[in-house]
Amino acid sequence: MDRPITTLFMLMSVDGKISTGATDDLDIDKDFPKIAGVREGLHQYYEIEQTTDLWSLNSGRVQAKLGVNTKEMPDKTPVSFVIIDNDHLNKNGVLYFCSLAKEFVLITSNANHPAFDVDESNLHIIRQNGPSLKEALAELKSEYGCERITIQSGGTLNSLFLHEKLFDYIDIVIAPVLIGGKDTPTLIDGKSLLSESKLSKIGVLKLQECMVLKKSYLRLRYKVIH
Repeated sequence: MDRPITTLFMLMSVDGKISTGATDDLDIDKDFPKIAGVREGLHQYYEIEQTTDLWSLNSGRVQAKLGVNTKEMPDKTPVSFVIIDNDHLNKNGVLYFCSLAKEFVLITSNANHPAFDVDESNLHIIRQNGPSLKEALAELKSEYGCERITIQSGGTLNSLFLHEKLFDYIDIVIAPVLIGGKDTPTLIDGKSLLSESKLSKIGVLKLQECMVLKKSYLRLRYKVIH
């Protein structure tokens, strides 16, 4: 395989939501700890997260929503981070990931991204004229030695991975909660299919493991068949 093995690892509600609402002020990481019956088992997701790959991919939008543009510099971790971003990270956000990551790879098509003004030895920039996840993944493997990567991005970016057949495994932790809302982000968003000819873009899965966790949480692990 000329790209890393990919795993989509996400926390979601029983109805497939990955946020608590449709605005950037609402977020699972901030809001689930406030909800009785949900917060008690939430630690299990973060404990499982600590066992995922040493390469992690996310979007600039998600990270900006989590506040990296204003956070103080974190301690170094052994994890290398890949962020796909055009205009959500500021210079502080870029420096945050340089401080946090073993290696930090930014993928962007914005020639004026603040990352170009940052001089850090572990910062690498993949400049694309247009988005190409397949090419970016291939470069991550060939240039940076990334063999396996965990994807934790938003529903729109997840849909691009799905439709380009770039998911190998799916690892989902389901919280015992229903959120609702047709505009609330889900595990896979993006453009809807409009014709039978597009059914090939649907991801077919084979269940590998179903774990009943404590406090009514579930963990589902799948291999993507096609």
